[in-house]
Amino acid sequence: MVEYKKNVYVFDHPLIQHKLTLIRDKNTGVKEFRELVEEIAMLMAYEVTRNLPLKEVEIETPVGVAKCKVISGRKLAIVPILRAGLGMVDGLLKLIPAAKVGHIGLYRDPETLKPVEYYCKLPQDVHERDIIVLDPMLATGGSASAAFDYIKRYNPQSLKLMCLIAAPEGIERLTQDHPDVEIYCAAVDEKLNDHGYIVPGLGDAGDRLFGTK
Repeated sequence: MVEYKKNVYVFDHPLIQHKLTLIRDKNTGVKEFRELVEEIAMLMAYEVTRNLPLKEVEIETPVGVAKCKVISGRKLAIVPILRAGLGMVDGLLKLIPAAKVGHIGLYRDPETLKPVEYYCKLPQDVHERDIIVLDPMLATGGSASAAFDYIKRYNPQSLKLMCLIAAPEGIERLTQDHPDVEIYCAAVDEKLNDHGYIVPGLGDAGDRLFGTK
């Protein structure tokens, strides 16, 4: 993992880069695309959760007593931005099964490229939790910024964004609007096109996940 800029981290792990290449390929089908997105999210979660605090406990093994480490009561919540963020949820839950899951529904107006909110449901104790927001693509940054605007009303403990591919424009927007949010991505691509899509990107992540293109 390399630091792209302050609070922005790009994963350079060979497994992540290999799987990212496969999901970029236009010939990758829906089933394989879904599986790969879940796998990449799980691999990324390994690093995103690296700084979780630990505490020492004493347990009894079949042959003796051992002093071991467990996560020190840190509460996590996973919040996918609908609908494409749903494809990343199961990858994280396989590693963090006790995490609660919220949902934020946003779509990008095709004319203005601005986010429109249509649904939001967060855990009741969100103020006690570290939040990981999931969205495969950080394009204009508008949807992610709006999601963090909303979540911050509840004063969570910390905020992170996990995405697969980011555009420089999206990174710039989000770091300006929310400099306290850590951004984790698998690639930073060249630019946005006139329609607000990341170039070269992978197309519309939601359509490719759910077979709706």
